[in-house]
Amino acid sequence: MSGMNTAPYQEFAREKLGFEFNNLDLLITALTHRSYVNEHRKSVHEHNERLEFLGDAVLELAVTEYLYSHFAEPEGILTSWRAALVRTESIGDAGDKLGYSSLIRMSKGEKNGSARAHLQILANAFEALIGAIYLERGFDDVRDFIHRHIIVRLDDILASGSWRDPKSHLQEVSQRIDSHTPVYKVLAEEGPDHDKVFTLGVFVGDRLMGQGVGPSKQVAQQAAARAALAHYAAIDDGAGPQQER
Repeated sequence: MSGMNTAPYQEFAREKLGFEFNNLDLLITALTHRSYVNEHRKSVHEHNERLEFLGDAVLELAVTEYLYSHFAEPEGILTSWRAALVRTESIGDAGDKLGYSSLIRMSKGEKNGSARAHLQILANAFEALIGAIYLERGFDDVRDFIHRHIIVRLDDILASGSWRDPKSHLQEVSQRIDSHTPVYKVLAEEGPDHDKVFTLGVFVGDRLMGQGVGPSKQVAQQAAARAALAHYAAIDDGAGPQQER
């Protein structure tokens, strides 16, 4: 990585990860998007997808080991819990909170991409970071990292019920509370055919209860259902709209 200022990467490692990398190239590569390599072919030759591949497997193993060791639920339930912990929104948010977004090397086009695309880049970089920590420090240290940033989210996931399929869960909730079945409607379609972005709304009766955005209608429906469930939860907690007297 000659010619670049590497100090911010080592500072990130010290402050956020609690150690310095002996092989700093691992960390820099973990935070290098494919698009950056495409724009700098003469000087940069490696992006983070191989580390992401490794980190994805390490993440799944660490989460699986924890769930197996701490819970006696059947395989299907544990699988759903694991999926909720490692989905893009969860690990992307963890990456955002770690604060490495400004360190990710990517093309100008990707920097100006959609919020959903940016979240995906953060999530991919988080898995690549796990791969880098595994190679630098070993499984015990990367397992501790995963516990601090991912497994710590389990209590909230279980309390909110977000591990359940959001569309099925929403249907149960809306029928119980409002005696209506949710209806999903396309609110907007943007982008070319090969790169569509859909915005869908979920209606309960005549009320718009949530909106979701995604690269497919199915993904957008899932996001809309999660938003509607959060709306119902806020009302149950007394945090939603209240009638004034």
